[in-house]
Order: sequence, then C-alpha cells, then structure tokens
Amino acid sequence: MTKQEKNEVIELLKGKFSQYNNFYITDTESLTVDQVGKLRRHCFNKQVEMKVAKNTLIKKALESIDAEKYAGVYDSLHKVTALMFSENPKDPAVIISGFRKENNNEKPVLKAAFINGDVFVGDNQLKALTQIKTKNELIGEIIGLLQSPIQRVLGALQNKEAATASAAPEAPVAE
Repeated sequence: MTKQEKNEVIELLKGKFSQYNNFYITDTESLTVDQVGKLRRHCFNKQVEMKVAKNTLIKKALESIDAEKYAGVYDSLHKVTALMFSENPKDPAVIISGFRKENNNEKPVLKAAFINGDVFVGDNQLKALTQIKTKNELIGEIIGLLQSPIQRVLGALQNKEAATASAAPEAPVAE
C-alpha cells in the first residue's frame, strides 16, 4: 500500500468517524469469505456500514480527529478489525448477535463499541448493547407515561357516569 493510498484510507475513515456517533470494532479473523459476505449483507439491510481497515490506519484516523475522545478504543485495535458504523447504536449489536445465532458461532467477536461518547470494551458487553433503547423507543415510552394519568382520570369519570346512570331509582310500578 503506497503512502497516498494510506492517506486516502485515513481520510475516508475520518469522514466516517465524524459522520457517525456510534461505531463498533469487531474481530472477523476466523470467519470465512462467505460468512463475511453474509455479515456485510446483514449490515447493508440494516443501514449499517461495514469497513475493514488496518489497525494502524484506524488509530491514525481517530487520533487526527480527537486523540483523547477515542483513547478507550485504541487497545482494541489488534488482529483483523472490521468497523461497523450506524446511526442507531443498537443495530450493530443486534446484527452481531443474530449472525452468531444463525451460524452457531462465537464470531464475530465484539472488541469495543463507541456509543455517543461512551466506550464499551469486550465481548461481554454485547448483550447489554442489544438492549439499548433507541431515541424513538424512549420518546414512545415518555409519551405513554404522559398519557397514562390522563387516561386514568377519563376512565374514572366514565366509570362514575356509568355508576350514576345505573344507580338511578326506577319508577314505581302502578297496579
């Protein structure tokens, strides 16, 4: 790889790191070419961008943006590295989990995840990352919580009206 090609890769990675607040660093070393192709298709279907690059180039791209901000992920840059970029912090974790189940495998291995400024290191974090609530899920929960008291008041008023109507005295029967 020439110096010019390396600089192009670094610039491409800098663009991706700047564009996305969330990225996952995975180890795809023991996957076959066919399995990597399937993983790429899963990513494409979920609007997750998957890039494979040399660890030194990834580190240089991160350092040139903000060395301190990304310091927690540098130790994860070893062996074969595939990066997964996503707007939704949960999607790459779901893809990795689903891919593992589908292939009865422990690969790809999650090395680290950078989610909105927080670093999650190690494969043991995968389950927790699959349970992250998305922005839309959180908004839905808040709306549900806000509607709950109103619905209870309306329900109580409707029950009171129904109880009042059924408790009305009946007219006496004339003989």
